[in-house]
Amino acid sequence: MHRGSSKGSGETSAGPEILPLSASPGGRVRVEIEVARAGRSSVVTLEVPAGTTVRTLLRQLGQAPEGSAVLVRDTPISLDTAVETDIRLTVVPTFSGG
Repeated sequence: MHRGSSKGSGETSAGPEILPLSASPGGRVRVEIEVARAGRSSVVTLEVPAGTTVRTLLRQLGQAPEGSAVLVRDTPISLDTAVETDIRLTVVPTFSGG
């Protein structure tokens, strides 16, 4: 037998990996979004596919992504961050109309 042959090694390959439901492709996550504006705030809860970007979430709420700062606790995050688990976001609009 020559090197690289797929026959005769006697090894069996591992079966397919089984993922928990929370890690399964196509799973959904719960996102709680607080929009803080002028001393008052409103909270909206969305259930979206895992991997949805923060930018997409803001658009679904009718917010201008490029005119918003998004925080997880007190830490700013990128608009391109993909949401993979249940999370609470705080959105602070950075400009106002007028």
